Amino acid sequence: MDTPSTLLNGGQILANALVRQGVDIAFGVPGESFLPLLNGLVDHPKFRFITCRQEGGAAYMAEAYAKLSGQPGVLMVTRGPGASNAMIGMHTAYQDSTPMVLLVGQVGTDMVEREAFQEIDYRRMYSECAKWIGSIDRVDRIDEFVSHSFHVAQAGRKGPVVLALPEDVLYMTGQENPVKPAHIVQPGLDGNVFQQAMQAFASANKPMVIAGGGNWNSAACEDLRSWVNREGVPVATSFRSQDVIDNLDPAFAGDLGIGANPALVKRIQEADVLLVIGERLGEMTTAGYSLLSVPQTKATLIHVLSGPEELGRVYRPDFALNCSPENFCAALKTVKMAKNYDSAVMKTAHAEYLTFSSPVTVPSDLQLAQIMASLPSSIPRDSIMTNGAGNFATWVHRFYPYGPYKTQLAPANGSMGYGLPAAIAAKITNPEKVAIAVCGDGDFMMNCQELATAARYDAFPIIFVVNNNMLGTIRMHQEREFTSRVIATDLTNPDFVKFADSFGMPGFRVTKTAEFAPAFAKALASKKGALIELVLDQEVISPSKLLSQLGK
Repeated sequence: MDTPSTLLNGGQILANALVRQGVDIAFGVPGESFLPLLNGLVDHPKFRFITCRQEGGAAYMAEAYAKLSGQPGVLMVTRGPGASNAMIGMHTAYQDSTPMVLLVGQVGTDMVEREAFQEIDYRRMYSECAKWIGSIDRVDRIDEFVSHSFHVAQAGRKGPVVLALPEDVLYMTGQENPVKPAHIVQPGLDGNVFQQAMQAFASANKPMVIAGGGNWNSAACEDLRSWVNREGVPVATSFRSQDVIDNLDPAFAGDLGIGANPALVKRIQEADVLLVIGERLGEMTTAGYSLLSVPQTKATLIHVLSGPEELGRVYRPDFALNCSPENFCAALKTVKMAKNYDSAVMKTAHAEYLTFSSPVTVPSDLQLAQIMASLPSSIPRDSIMTNGAGNFATWVHRFYPYGPYKTQLAPANGSMGYGLPAAIAAKITNPEKVAIAVCGDGDFMMNCQELATAARYDAFPIIFVVNNNMLGTIRMHQEREFTSRVIATDLTNPDFVKFADSFGMPGFRVTKTAEFAPAFAKALASKKGALIELVLDQEVISPSKLLSQLGK
């Protein structure tokens, strides 16, 4: 590899280094603190900078892009306020184990520690939600720091890293030190522990697999799907990881999280051997750590994780394997269940899922369960469903059967405002696919400005806004804990149909179930996406409870 002799400024060197890492798209809001980097990107006409309207929305888009593409999401924001706005997306990436590289402007090295204009110490700021935080303080080390960032983001348990860009360094000149693309370093399989663990699993009477978390890819999902179907083993997925296996696959037993199927919970608790792949067994998947006893589970626990720091953190496994899902699932083809194992249990578990996901009826003109369950008859199995946080998400998680890997984008950290930016990123990444953002009214309004981004890049998703004019999740908890003592949860909303129209999108207001199908057909036929407002009575707080029934 030849080393160029031409002197370039730091921004040009950084732009070239990113392109050498295979980066051809970044999300962000431009700022004066990294003008030389933007200038350097001009020399790469195929590079796309997606200009968003707020750094929080940009961070969600970068995170969603990473999940869909398998490449690190690159986010560029300016110092201080921009970096602060981006924090929520970094926290999402951290808890979802999503590889990201945040490039954030910084005050010049001659001004550090003076509380200069918009100065923040990023090492302290991001210390709880980044794998590594660096500051490029020398122009001759730019290539080194970029290489290190992309290695760390993709190694072991994947996640976000931060690179601070002092403004003066971006203007300094120097020579490039070109580096080839980063290796993706994932832990391999300990053959001895694998044999012992899977011997215990193969001998189980009531085995269960829990799959989810980060670091999956299509190959790992297919290897797992093939093996569990061959051996008749049921699979449950962790919170917001439902697309690890197609929900209509005979092996799918349901998902663990908010409002999990009681039959599935019972099945997990009665299992004699649990094989957990990729999932940390965090609070949401374990129902506040009540699903399994801490620190020693009653069942024999086989825990497979890419990050060794998580093994034994809460639950002490009987067999701990620091291994990627891909390497572990590739080895499963050699494992056969004992001859006396009753593989019919897989069909029974799937039947329980189908029963639980069958639409329920509530006293309302609008039946959300019926709407969500009807979607597969109108859209391809590879359609991408996104959502943020709120009670509305319960309907999509329970009643919509997700397709194969990369069909679900939902934040494991329960962050509001994620669904719309994620759906826009999905249309930018896979414009040929149907992308549907399911949002609550409060959830949608947190990043509704990103419709301007959708309009600019012709990346219009279909949006469902479930509108009950309140922050439903908080209202639900208020009624449970402090009956009728309600404060701060009522909302005043815009005319959502007119709001969509202002961005050139068709909008529809649906108040009755029968009105949905024709509106959705028009949305699918539209080249500009659509917004469908689903007006929900406040009484319908969840699929199983009415608001007035809480606290009684």
